[in-house]
Amino acid sequence: MAQGTVQVTHTGTSRWRRRTGEYASLTAALEAAADGDILTVAPGTYRENLVVDRAVTLLGQEGVAGSVRIAPPEGVPLAVRASAQVQGLHIEGQDAAVPAVLVEDGTPELTGLRIVTRSAAGIEVRGGGRPTVRACTVDNPAGVGIAVVDGGGGIFEECEVIAAGQSGVAVRGGGRPRLDRCRVHHAAGAGLSVTGDHSSLEALGCEIYEINGSGVQIASRAAAVLTDCAVHRVTGNGVTLDTDAVLTLADCRVHDVPENAVDLRSRSVLTLTRSEVARFGRNGLSVWDPGTRVDAHRCEIHDGTGDYPAVWVSDGATAVLEGCRVHDVPDALCVLDRGSRADVVDSDLSQVRNIAVSVSGGATAELDDCRISGAGRGAWFRDHGSGGTLANCTIDAAQTGVIVTKGADPLIERTTVTSPTEAGFYVSAGGRGTFQGCRVTGSEGYGFHIIDGCRSTLRKCRTERCARGGFEFAQAGADGEGAVVEECSSDESTQLGSPAAATAPPAPATQTAGLLGGVPSPRSTTPAAPEAAPEPAPETRPADTVLADLDALVGLASVKREVRALTDMIEVGRRRQEAGLKAASVRRHLVFTGSPGTGKTTVARLYGEILAALGVLDRGHLVEVSRVDLVGEHIGSTAIRTQEAFDRARGGVLFIDEAYALSPEDSGRDFGREAIDTLVKLMEDHREAVVVIVAGYTTEMERFLSVNPGVASRFSRTITFSDYDPDELLRIVEQQADEHEYRLGPGTGEALHKYFTALPKGPAFGNGRTARQTFEAMVERHAGRVAQLSAPGTEELTLLYPEDLPALP
Repeated sequence: MAQGTVQVTHTGTSRWRRRTGEYASLTAALEAAADGDILTVAPGTYRENLVVDRAVTLLGQEGVAGSVRIAPPEGVPLAVRASAQVQGLHIEGQDAAVPAVLVEDGTPELTGLRIVTRSAAGIEVRGGGRPTVRACTVDNPAGVGIAVVDGGGGIFEECEVIAAGQSGVAVRGGGRPRLDRCRVHHAAGAGLSVTGDHSSLEALGCEIYEINGSGVQIASRAAAVLTDCAVHRVTGNGVTLDTDAVLTLADCRVHDVPENAVDLRSRSVLTLTRSEVARFGRNGLSVWDPGTRVDAHRCEIHDGTGDYPAVWVSDGATAVLEGCRVHDVPDALCVLDRGSRADVVDSDLSQVRNIAVSVSGGATAELDDCRISGAGRGAWFRDHGSGGTLANCTIDAAQTGVIVTKGADPLIERTTVTSPTEAGFYVSAGGRGTFQGCRVTGSEGYGFHIIDGCRSTLRKCRTERCARGGFEFAQAGADGEGAVVEECSSDESTQLGSPAAATAPPAPATQTAGLLGGVPSPRSTTPAAPEAAPEPAPETRPADTVLADLDALVGLASVKREVRALTDMIEVGRRRQEAGLKAASVRRHLVFTGSPGTGKTTVARLYGEILAALGVLDRGHLVEVSRVDLVGEHIGSTAIRTQEAFDRARGGVLFIDEAYALSPEDSGRDFGREAIDTLVKLMEDHREAVVVIVAGYTTEMERFLSVNPGVASRFSRTITFSDYDPDELLRIVEQQADEHEYRLGPGTGEALHKYFTALPKGPAFGNGRTARQTFEAMVERHAGRVAQLSAPGTEELTLLYPEDLPALP
């Protein structure tokens, strides 16, 4: 393209100056122009080094992008040293030693520039330059995209660095720019780099991605504030802070990072608010060195893709998490080394494959009002000097709730562990710990398991329904000291004293899988059970309303008839008594037989509500138990557990699922028969207080009823729950679809009917559960199909088709 001409429109009022003029070069036009003049550049290629040192307006031809090219063979193509306006130019630089656009002074406005260059920087602002740069793009595979240095500043609005051979945006030497809705991608260095004393950066609504390095790098006493920004798809850390760096991230997203999502070292400080950290290969937050600190408020950290903790705090660093969620990670929080500390308040740690909280090397962790669920181990205080506090926390469905080993000495207050598979609290190898007001319920192992003569202190702790025992203590150590127990209780004991004086030596250990490999056999002491505390009565619904819910269930025609017949007899009996007549005795205890997933528990719950509505039961609530809740492992404990379950069901229904497991065929010295004998006596002594329903497979339940002569007489009515046929299974799927706002597309109903007809009905077949699982599988396959559509409509988002059906097993 040949060089064009430049028209200068003079705005001065001097009579010695023409209103307009036309020049053959930009240099000549700039020399002739005065402040306020407008220079309109005709299309062409101008191989000149422009210096704009007056407050003029320099315009490329409107509507023709790239028609005005500034492309000198060397040097700076465009230097601005005044409060000028430059619009619509295409800048090309060839000199790797200098920038393509240099702003050295003034408050110029640069709009719509396209900079395609191989320069030291695409745009460089230095000294007194404070430009406003709007809608400009920089493509500079040889150097920095945008550089703000030596005290420069300015505002960059809706700009894009589409390639950079070094950092996308580099701030150093006291530079202080602001980025507003900018995009930085395909940089060979950091996306945003801020270094040096007094250097700072503010970014709002920006996106940094496809970076060959760290997305954001702050170092050497620099500072930055990022709001509503996204950092993703980088090859290094998402965010790196080093050497007294200070960064605030608010409403930001850091995700899809192969290394650390955020890495802090050497006294750096990060404030993280309402931000999301997701899909990171190493740590979500990695915090190192004394003086380094992260404060995270209302943040979410999730989906770690590697084998590293979501939050790592070491070498004397500090982390504070308040109102945060950490989930779906290998480990949630790891604090190690003396001086390291983590304070976690009102936060959720869930779906943790290994350890939710690990404290070692003399570190400290303080958790207050936190919730841990679905973890391998809840909290593990590992060694000497490691400690801290768990206060007002809950730990649910972990293998072990809290572990204390090798001299660690935490304070655990008012913490509840529910449904652990090994133990609620486990102390070994010289661990200590003080446990105050703690509780364990539903443990498959022990509640508190203190071994190796550990000197733990337990005050006002409580265990309930722990399969192997509430409290298990080893013999006191060689110095005669062991655990100190004050005012603790269990559903197997009214009061526990110090085990050092009262506990016999444990039996030889038996090996089990997991952390609690050597677990002593339980002791033979069996204190009496405490009296169950009454619970508030639930609101009673009218009988007609509950019966309507029963009628709404899919299938179960014979079951509904049986329940209505019972209900009618009870209601008529009540009315006869009110009329002063004798009422026929109605045995309310029932046997439910049938396959899993046929609605036995649901009907039992509704039956309890009906009896409460008719005034037969005080509350009508359902207490569901199985063998593990009733049978102990030593003489006497089974009767206590059965009594406790019966007491909890007072005024309602005690539902014993798989009741035949209480009388195994090869029972030998099994304690299940003790549970049956205890139950029969309780049903006789308190015949008006509790309705008992036993449930299980048909054949097995027939054997169960023959075990004890009193059992069959207590259960006078057996209700059989037949398997659902394909039509009924189809109706369940249709109900599920309607509830979740899906619809079955053409042919899907017929395909489902064929699917359920062909589905093998083996022992694992779950009837209603199978129908629900089939629907969930269809929804998952539907999501995988619709996710490939660019703009799915309502029908695509709601209709399930035959191809969404899972394969037959």
